[in-house]
Amino acid sequence: MDAWDAMVVDEGAPARLQQLTEADLPEGDVTVAVRWSSLNFKDGLAVTGRGKVVQRTPMVCGIDLAGTVEESSSPDWQPGDEVVATGWGLSVTHPGGYTRRQRLPAEWLLARPDGLTLSQTMAIGTAGLTAMLCVLDLEDAGVEPGDAEVLVTGAGGGVGSVAVALLAALGHRVAASTGRPETHDALRALGATTIVDRAELSEPGTRPLEKERWAGAVDTVGSTTLAAVLRQTRYGGAVAACGLAGGADLPTTVLPFILRNVHLLGVDSVACPTPRRQEAWRRLAADLPTDALDSMTAVEPMTDLARLAEEILAGRVRGRVVVDVER
Repeated sequence: MDAWDAMVVDEGAPARLQQLTEADLPEGDVTVAVRWSSLNFKDGLAVTGRGKVVQRTPMVCGIDLAGTVEESSSPDWQPGDEVVATGWGLSVTHPGGYTRRQRLPAEWLLARPDGLTLSQTMAIGTAGLTAMLCVLDLEDAGVEPGDAEVLVTGAGGGVGSVAVALLAALGHRVAASTGRPETHDALRALGATTIVDRAELSEPGTRPLEKERWAGAVDTVGSTTLAAVLRQTRYGGAVAACGLAGGADLPTTVLPFILRNVHLLGVDSVACPTPRRQEAWRRLAADLPTDALDSMTAVEPMTDLARLAEEILAGRVRGRVVVDVER
């Protein structure tokens, strides 16, 4: 392949399709023929040139990739191996997945999990991996299926929709919080038993503690929503916080923690250690129903990324988007 298309952002301008060659590939142990990537909120920021996501330019966007090893100087990978990479600075400090070829450090790669196609790994992507890491942390904190519901905020988005499907498949009663009525039927189809209007959780609270409602929660919103979730979590419960769509502040008190023994669990998927990633992918392959995954997934061409980036930043993308880098 003498030259190929990639979605590249330059300083001060939105990303656009550019032709790359072998000379444009970064240093690394393994060259991957990329077949699929995905669309995440962070990708929307990078492609539109907004925020402080990309730390150097020019930069190939795309925080996820899946494909086949072409060349390897590492004993861990051989040509023909199917691999997945998420996080690790892709599209931030290292060129990412919106390209036909990419070169990466060998330790950033994981083998395609048994039971999932390469396309399905990108339907999961960073969003689904983050959701699974949240579920693992809730399990480690003692949250088990039972009478009390587990809440998912931002349930119509990528992390939220996968979290709803996972928790429901594991036997939890799931309350899905969203501000988009058009997602209600889809969330119920994924297993949500209750729909909570986003407005119920977004207003600043007048009391430091409220009625105990949730055995646990996955929060993708932050700010006043996370504060409300903490006020309503039952004694000994846990909240896995992984997003800040509503803001980076946390207007709360220490009372949920010291009077109700609530655990606030921070979840990061970018620099997550490899053994934890491997466990999360193993569990995703085992626990996430593929019919639910397929129902929440759309496949879109890389040539349409400029529009898709605007859509996800505006909150108009439901579920997961797989990016076909060959189109």
